[in-house]
Amino acid sequence: MKLSEGVEAAIHCATLLAQLEEGRTMPASALAEYHGLSPSYLLKHLKTLTAARILESVSGPHGGYRLARSADAITLLDVVLAIEGPQPAFRCAEIRQRGPGALEPEVYAAPCNINAAMLRAEQAYRAELRKTQLSDVISDYLGEADPRALAFSCAFVARNQRPQG
Repeated sequence: MKLSEGVEAAIHCATLLAQLEEGRTMPASALAEYHGLSPSYLLKHLKTLTAARILESVSGPHGGYRLARSADAITLLDVVLAIEGPQPAFRCAEIRQRGPGALEPEVYAAPCNINAAMLRAEQAYRAELRKTQLSDVISDYLGEADPRALAFSCAFVARNQRPQG
């Protein structure tokens, strides 16, 4: 399974926004700068996260983005589904019913075993993402990150957060 780079960007942005002081926002341009991403590319994903109510967009001179709810209330599955959509990664096209060896359609009344196995794997993957909260990722990072990375992140957030308007 391959997820888009947008999923990685979305999770990283959400973890950075979780560091904001209460009521503060961070502009999309600062999020793009911090992660070395194109502002237009990132803005598309920020808008998607806002539509999914993971982020909140605040307009005006002190506008920007912030989490719409606490990091404890956002799972990695929430972010993945917002960016990638709810469809399963594997989509069975019933190719077993094509080609020179294909039989009558009634022969294929039982579900495809390959599709069933892939859907079980998808369920396990989603269950793991569902039980992993954004706060868990942040906590793990804080416990093992290089102190220089933490210092940089804290300074960047302090310098780029905007007060509530």
